[in-house]
Amino acid sequence: VSVQGRANFKILRDTSTLRNRKSFPTSAPNTPVSKGQSCPTGNDAQSSNGTSAQFSSRLSDRHMCTVLLVLVVGLSFSTRLYKITEPPHVCWDETHFGKMGSYYINRTFFFDVHPPLGKMLIGLAGYMTGYDGTFPFMKPGDKYEHHNYWGMRGFCAVLGSLLPIFAYLIVLELSRSETAALIAASLLIFDTGCITISQYILLDPILMFFIMAAVLSMVKFNQPFSASWWLWLVLTGVNLAGALGVKFVGLFVILLVGLNTVWDLWRLLGDLSLSLVDIAKHFLARVVGLILFPLFFYVTVFAIHFVVLNKSGPGDGFFSSAFQSRLIGNNLHNASMPEYLAYGSTITVKNLRIAGGYLHSHWHLYPEGVGARQQQVTAYLHKDYNNLWLVHRQNTQSPTPDLVRHGDIIRLEHKETTRNLHSHLHEAPLTKKHFQVTGYGNNGTGDANDLWQVEVCGGQKGDLVKVLRSKVRFLHRATGCVLYSSGKTLPKWGWEQVEVTCSPYLKETPSSQWNIEDHINPKLPNISLSVLKPHFLEILLESHIVMIRGNSGLKPKDNEMNSKPWHWPINYQGLRFSGVNETEYRVYLLGNPVLWWMNLASLGLYLIMVAVASVALQRGFSLKHSHVLMRGGGLLLLGWLLHYAPFYTMGRVLYYHHYFPAMLFSSMLTGITLDILLKSADLLLRPPYSDWLQRAGQLVLLFTVLHSFYLFHPLSYGMTGPLAHEPGSSMAGLKWMDSWEF
Repeated sequence: VSVQGRANFKILRDTSTLRNRKSFPTSAPNTPVSKGQSCPTGNDAQSSNGTSAQFSSRLSDRHMCTVLLVLVVGLSFSTRLYKITEPPHVCWDETHFGKMGSYYINRTFFFDVHPPLGKMLIGLAGYMTGYDGTFPFMKPGDKYEHHNYWGMRGFCAVLGSLLPIFAYLIVLELSRSETAALIAASLLIFDTGCITISQYILLDPILMFFIMAAVLSMVKFNQPFSASWWLWLVLTGVNLAGALGVKFVGLFVILLVGLNTVWDLWRLLGDLSLSLVDIAKHFLARVVGLILFPLFFYVTVFAIHFVVLNKSGPGDGFFSSAFQSRLIGNNLHNASMPEYLAYGSTITVKNLRIAGGYLHSHWHLYPEGVGARQQQVTAYLHKDYNNLWLVHRQNTQSPTPDLVRHGDIIRLEHKETTRNLHSHLHEAPLTKKHFQVTGYGNNGTGDANDLWQVEVCGGQKGDLVKVLRSKVRFLHRATGCVLYSSGKTLPKWGWEQVEVTCSPYLKETPSSQWNIEDHINPKLPNISLSVLKPHFLEILLESHIVMIRGNSGLKPKDNEMNSKPWHWPINYQGLRFSGVNETEYRVYLLGNPVLWWMNLASLGLYLIMVAVASVALQRGFSLKHSHVLMRGGGLLLLGWLLHYAPFYTMGRVLYYHHYFPAMLFSSMLTGITLDILLKSADLLLRPPYSDWLQRAGQLVLLFTVLHSFYLFHPLSYGMTGPLAHEPGSSMAGLKWMDSWEF
């Protein structure tokens, strides 16, 4: 009875303690396990009531963790900053992103398919280090000469140097193992691909910085409602907005954090020690920190973007006429012109489809086999003299500037070539169910297929055509089709301009609607266009539509190598950053093949280990590292999948460098997988033999990483002399795949 009474008292006491204690479970997916394997925190040392030897051991572990972190920092920065100014000429996509950094310094508006944050930071780095924005970045190979380019390269290299450090801290948080963290960091420090992509003026190191910073912040906020918890929560939101602000693939890490947050809230909902008020606080904190604040930060980036880029530039033509009217130097900025379209006017006609282009023609003819061999009519995204058209009556030209009205039949004559806008029953070049549009006739003389009826969308007979404001359709009188911009890019014979067709489908869409932008007629009075400037939300929405459509329109060009997603994990083919022959300084983007193939093997090994661990746990066996394997490793596997699998569904052109964010997660997963595999030696052997096997495995792994880096480091730091397949080359014997081109 006495024993039973003491047992009941203990149960009641434990139950009472649980009820009275305010308990908040961790919000990150890392539950600390295997205490003593990780670097102890200050709280661990202070709360310890063990012997002085145990306290000294904790201090020693802490000192070792600091030493390892300092080693990782030193190696990471030294490998990325080494030879940062070499080669002293434009390499690969520096021609794009260096030029865009210059546009920010010069406040010149441009168009890019990516959000602006990465280019803004590149421009800021250049400005802060003395670059004046005058280098043209015309093409790869152009010498930088006296221009101060090292600051922009150095900024990207510093962010790239932080990636192995973030990997070390993330894996340490998930596994509580310095060995796993060190393996993951080493795989990134000594990866030639990760080094190369970090050393140039590119968006990739900036994107990967925000991705890794977001993941690190996510796994760190695990002490609810403390000051550090709020800090890590806010940093997670800032980094999510940063990743999306650099490239739209930042959506993948947003999805990763979102899924983790949903799982976390679901787990909190099942904790009966939390009241519904506590759960509501958790929910609202995440809404504010992970949705509202990132959204505010993201919109702020665009607000700064629009304020800085206030001068007309090469991107004007991608945007609407109203958008262009806000740009200093644009012909529509503070401009004045006749309000209503009239006969005898010189005009430009812009399609209302985003990036639909201006109605355009030039002296070149359609090639043989593409409809009638007449003059090409296209849509061109830039302002150009060949965008000008003259408005004439159906038959005669009137000396007086009579106004054009809804329902009028007109003829449009191309000003430069004097040929009329024309259509007929030949099929269009790309959109086969539409009719071809051409330039026909000479000096304004053509035939009945040159006549078009003007329709003001939503208008009635007799309504006037307002410049910029009226949405207009041009109905072909002979065939009944409507003038249309398909959005498809013509081949090289069409100068890669946008196809213009005559669509037999008369439903009103932006592709079949046009507006009159420029309007020149000295016989009519002018009005100011300042009233047409759009609001911030309008230009924010328009810029996103333009970027999304621009991204989807990135198709492979003729003779361009189009990388496929299955190529990437196996390191099938790299990218030339610089140089093609013996005399040039050659840099080749290719992951360290030994490390990449190790990552690929570890993915399969991880799945096998999870399957074995799941069966063992189901049979009642207790496995020491199963939680780290399944939770920490599972999070990293999910990150790899989210950053890799979606590319299989994309129709746009893809490149090898798109895999690098996924590679970060793969390397971290390899760190956890190999560490647990080596520690599982105690399942086969008894101490000290298991310890010897574990140490031997770690040494073999370290030697493999260092030796492979020694072999392939010229890929990153530059090669000269004979090519790899030629005798006497420094890379002789290392071209293990025929598809490698170094």
